[in-house]
Amino acid sequence: MLQVRSGEAEMLGVLFDRYQTPLYNFYTKMTQDRALSEDLVQDVFLRILRYRQTYRPGTPFRAWMYQIARNARVDAMRKVKPDAPMLTEPAAPASADSAQQKQEAQLLQRALLQLPEDKREILILSRFQELKYEEIARMMGCEVGAVKVRVHRALQQLREVFRQLERTADSKTSDRNRGQLPSSRTWQ
Repeated sequence: MLQVRSGEAEMLGVLFDRYQTPLYNFYTKMTQDRALSEDLVQDVFLRILRYRQTYRPGTPFRAWMYQIARNARVDAMRKVKPDAPMLTEPAAPASADSAQQKQEAQLLQRALLQLPEDKREILILSRFQELKYEEIARMMGCEVGAVKVRVHRALQQLREVFRQLERTADSKTSDRNRGQLPSSRTWQ
């Protein structure tokens, strides 16, 4: 990023190659709209180039990039009609090697979508994008302890929503898996 900041715009391609997939995954988990997610990823990299002088050397690039990503998503949501949902066709879950894992992944995605946006975002940033609590705290302008509390509360609510969906789902899931969140590999 320091090279991009100093005017070597061609180095943006290196950043794009490294971060396009994590950004795309962030957006698809937040919006469930693949086309919008692709557009937002492009917008983030245009903004990185446009606002490259605002990057402060020594600060984590990922946190700075995700702050830009959050702003780009907010701007995109403002353009959407208030009554029009931001969601379209659901994104396919990551490749699951069993029907049960696929069903759990779908239930988890549905549960995640039912969370309030702020809770969904903090879970995606911390669990899916693997940002450190310190990075999230800087991005959200709060203390690390507040991030930990928010993540904990979001996980509790996700667990409750998941259990409700699991109970109402017409599934053949064994009783030993009921009431548990899927394994971490299902979350990817």
